[in-house]
Amino acid sequence: MARVVTTSRPASVAGTCFVAIGALAVAMGIGRFAFTPMLPLMVRDGLISPDAGAWLAASNYLGYLAGALVAGRIPLSSPSLMGISLVGTAAVTAAIGVLDGLAVWLLLRFTAGLLSAWTLVATSSWALRELARADRARLAGLVYSGVGLAIAVVGVFCMVEARPGVPAQDLWVKLGELAALVVAVPVLWLSWRSVAERSIDLRRVPDRLYQGNKTAGSAGIVICYGLFGFGYILPATFLPAMAREVVDDPAVFGLAWPIFGCAAALSTIGVALLVDRVNRLRVWASSHLVMAAGVALPTIWLSKETIAVAALLVGGTFMVITMLGLQEGRARTPDNPTAILGRMTAAFAIGQLAGPLASVGFDQLPVRRADGLGVALWLAALGLGGGAVALYRFARI
Repeated sequence: MARVVTTSRPASVAGTCFVAIGALAVAMGIGRFAFTPMLPLMVRDGLISPDAGAWLAASNYLGYLAGALVAGRIPLSSPSLMGISLVGTAAVTAAIGVLDGLAVWLLLRFTAGLLSAWTLVATSSWALRELARADRARLAGLVYSGVGLAIAVVGVFCMVEARPGVPAQDLWVKLGELAALVVAVPVLWLSWRSVAERSIDLRRVPDRLYQGNKTAGSAGIVICYGLFGFGYILPATFLPAMAREVVDDPAVFGLAWPIFGCAAALSTIGVALLVDRVNRLRVWASSHLVMAAGVALPTIWLSKETIAVAALLVGGTFMVITMLGLQEGRARTPDNPTAILGRMTAAFAIGQLAGPLASVGFDQLPVRRADGLGVALWLAALGLGGGAVALYRFARI
């Protein structure tokens, strides 16, 4: 029998949004996705080869999987886990610019993935609960917009700072400093909240938003979330590199990532305002189809225009799916959401780990390198389409 607890005063809505936006911006926008615009710069400087870049990406995804698998078992409150993970993310980001060697970078990218998974699970569990308690669930879109905002900022940062003669490793140090600056106040705030909630069983706090929702059938949405991970990761990793194939001006090909980030930020806010009026699973399924179109488009016609459209289609849906998927998972297990959020994040991690490995595998076939990536992109688009069909069916149950 669950024990009865007395909950502390809910965190302020403004404080919750501020902390959650900063946490996701640093952990995901910098700790995870800064590698995408930095990859062409590291290759430019001769620090790594394109193949080594794929292994660094895979190491990060493996760390993300490991973090997701253990996130629900760590005996810390969500605020404590968020604070520790954010400090660690700033440190390992800067360390890439200080330390040398592929083996060291593989370890650092693994650690960054581990910490980002912890932050996403802890932030989602904590922030969604606090917003629901304050009857401000629609602000979830504002929370998840932090990822897209950080992606856009990092993309612009790399465009501005990647001048001739500026080493890529210097940019990693600056990104670490930026991460530390962003998380300074949120970490202090989280430390205070952790003390205030130390004796509270947060998993037993009632949640008005999710009362009356289904609690069964979670395996299907976990699988669909994994298909999403496989579907989005190739364009999310290789869009700037693909853009560079059609135009060699950094001021032009570098725009792919800021476009991706702006689309991600704006889409979460817009969908969050509308999702109460429509079926959440149908919106999720529709987002799969839109993303599939963006994934397949560059394989049909590769130009700077199609790269921009693909960035809009994929960027405009990947955080929407993240937000809706985690909300749906929490809706099905309102008493203990951390467990299913961890399983969904793990499924996502398996999918995104399979993406680069599939690309590398297809590269071994007797086809051109671009053809190998194209086959992997079409496979990703098909997986997204299959997930959409399943989600539409779940919505009718």
